[in-house]
Amino acid sequence: MKVGIIGAGHIAVKMANTLNLMRGTGGGPVEAYGIASRDLARAEVFAEKNRVQRAFGSYEALLEDPAVDLVYVAVPHSHHYPVMKLCLGYGKNILCEKPFTINAAQAREILDGAREKKIFVAEALWSRYLPMRKILEKVLASGLIGKVTAVTANLCYVGVGRERYVKRELAGGALLDLGVYPLSFALLVLGTGVKEISSHVTLFDTGVDAQSFTSLIYPNGAIASIYTSMINGGDKRGMIYGDKGYIEYPNTGNCSLFHVYDSDGQLVSSHYAPKQLTGFEYQVESCRRSIEAGLTEPPEIPHAETIRTMEIMDDIRRLWGMKYPEEE
Repeated sequence: MKVGIIGAGHIAVKMANTLNLMRGTGGGPVEAYGIASRDLARAEVFAEKNRVQRAFGSYEALLEDPAVDLVYVAVPHSHHYPVMKLCLGYGKNILCEKPFTINAAQAREILDGAREKKIFVAEALWSRYLPMRKILEKVLASGLIGKVTAVTANLCYVGVGRERYVKRELAGGALLDLGVYPLSFALLVLGTGVKEISSHVTLFDTGVDAQSFTSLIYPNGAIASIYTSMINGGDKRGMIYGDKGYIEYPNTGNCSLFHVYDSDGQLVSSHYAPKQLTGFEYQVESCRRSIEAGLTEPPEIPHAETIRTMEIMDDIRRLWGMKYPEEE
């Protein structure tokens, strides 16, 4: 499977490295085939540094190449929607970085178009593809901590130094850039059937969210509490509470180890993730398998869940009264 990358930033570097590691010296089933930038010189430098076979000076040039089997969209999320529309126009399969789009309406349009054209599209929320996700689900299904009643999840990075994090026209703010991880963690554990949402926010002077606390209430009484911030450092921790015990999940993104405790706080078991290349290999392999099987969506993140996640983030921003320019 030949992968073309659109966008030449740091996340694209990680994907190129992943593809090269997957290919290895024995010629694995994936290849870092192409890199596209609006600046050909930049694409050429990227290709040389990161062992990508071809450099393209426009997105269209990459998409016109019939050898490209999958396009990895690595541009800022403010540009995901137009770039994916372009990819669909060329009939290319897509793996798009998170957040999928800036709102649910954009997500629906892209995924409806993909379904009509029978094109594979996946959201690159890597935490959903990692083996630790299945390990966690197995522990929860075993009843080891009983009935889950609450989830807390955090993700905090100081991001004010980067323009795209704080500008409205670039869909800035902590929720879309960071909050999708703890939100996805809560939805993985408790499901997408949220009954009620409440949220409190602190805004940057630019009008986008700097930090927020959000609560999700479920019909069965379960609750999730999510904290996201771009103005302070913090942990990436998730906690899952049940009526027989609890789980400490230190990283809601890429978790290498989690612990299970009983209701008295005694350690019951510890669970380790298998060794990784970079962690991105699992989403690439999911795309390869899905495309070979003729699927239009990955089993790890069905399109309905991508849309529902965007709907919840829309609802949270609606509570804040926060819109991006294209939504006004």
